[in-house]
Amino acid sequence: MNARNVLIIDDHPMFRTGLGLILRTALEGIAVQEVGALHEALAPAIAEPAVILLDVHLRGLNGLECVAALLGRWPAAAIVVLSADATEATARAALARGAVAFVPKSDTAADIIDTVRQLLHGEFARQPVDAAAHAPGLTPRQQQVLDLLCQGLPNKTIGRRLDLSENTVRGHVQAVLAFLGAPSRTKAAFEARRRGLVD
Repeated sequence: MNARNVLIIDDHPMFRTGLGLILRTALEGIAVQEVGALHEALAPAIAEPAVILLDVHLRGLNGLECVAALLGRWPAAAIVVLSADATEATARAALARGAVAFVPKSDTAADIIDTVRQLLHGEFARQPVDAAAHAPGLTPRQQQVLDLLCQGLPNKTIGRRLDLSENTVRGHVQAVLAFLGAPSRTKAAFEARRRGLVD
């Protein structure tokens, strides 16, 4: 297996091509293969990938049903499920079927780049299935940021904890404040505790 191969499986050509371009630009020396369907991914011409970015909604097929087939072909591959559906049920199903991570498509490009970079360097720990639990309306990553924000941690420290850039954390904090209708971090923490979103 080439430890620098990334395979994108997504039936939206614009998203697939855009993500491939972003990854090639951000991660030096990687090879990116792009296909729109499972049968294309399993074709003999496709080189064994180290990381697979798999969309949930493929034409005529639920991407979650592809996880077993992909792992059957490439047992060592790390599968990251991408979806516009950031519900807890979808995230749990992806992780339970063997994906190492679930990343909502609403996450920033920097989040996806960070995840792929860590996987290629063997630095990413598989998300536990219960990591899919998050407040309705928040992505799993935003829930993590909220948890750390409520501990009083600044953006730089949150970024180090989650292996994210400070700019990416700032974007998640803004989304969390908007979701909670809070004008400040202090009021966001108060509102999150009032709603029972954090311990």
